[in-house]
Amino acid sequence: MTCDEAKILLADYWSQSLGEAQELGFEAHLATCNECRAETERLGALWKNLALLPIEEPGPNLRGRFYEALGAYRQGLESRPRRNLRDALAAFWPKQPAWQMAVSFALLVAGVGVGYGIHPDRPAREQPANSELAQLRGEVSNMRQMVALSLLQQQSASERLRGVSWAYRVEPSDTEVLSALLTAVNQDPNVNVRLAAVDALHAFGSSPVTRNAIIRAIPRQTTPLVQIALLDLLVDLKEKEAAPELRKLSTDEAVNGGVRQHARWALEKLQ
Repeated sequence: MTCDEAKILLADYWSQSLGEAQELGFEAHLATCNECRAETERLGALWKNLALLPIEEPGPNLRGRFYEALGAYRQGLESRPRRNLRDALAAFWPKQPAWQMAVSFALLVAGVGVGYGIHPDRPAREQPANSELAQLRGEVSNMRQMVALSLLQQQSASERLRGVSWAYRVEPSDTEVLSALLTAVNQDPNVNVRLAAVDALHAFGSSPVTRNAIIRAIPRQTTPLVQIALLDLLVDLKEKEAAPELRKLSTDEAVNGGVRQHARWALEKLQ
């Protein structure tokens, strides 16, 4: 087994979902590879700490608050000037996000099928079809953004976690969702939400704004797990501009010892 193959199996190893043959091969590789063994121990400590975090249960008023907030967002969108096609769609638009997704994709599929089925040999008609497809895609994108932002503002940590999962479905150029994720990383009172928001920032990592915000977020954190997650994110993004902040973090005696050690590891990786 190679190091690359072992890294793919790390999460499955700690979640005890490997087959017997895979587990034996993985442990045999660890016995001969110091780097993979150290990485496995580091991930194992993080995995065990995550298991100790409390899981919040949704409150009895969760559904009402969600739809109230979602209704407020829709009302704000509907107050904007709309094109005729959007007006027609809005009149028949369902209220629940799941049905909105289903209708949106059904319209996309139907539009493509009708366009190519009726006029397969007329390129001149492709431009209107493409325009309508682009508009429908825009509607789907707006809906995803609206749901993500609405959920990220809920009082329940469980709903905010759902909002983070919706953030994976928006475009990487969506600055509003990016801003909401960064706010969650820096200010959310629930460590699970902060960790999930850090993971979601991977999709936005190509932006210099995101990278700079991640670097600035590290000293603001008081939870070692979140600081370690941010350090891992900077390593994944190969953000060498973070070196000064990492050096400072690695020598700060007020910082958790495990975080200081991880900052030194991240510096080595980025050099």
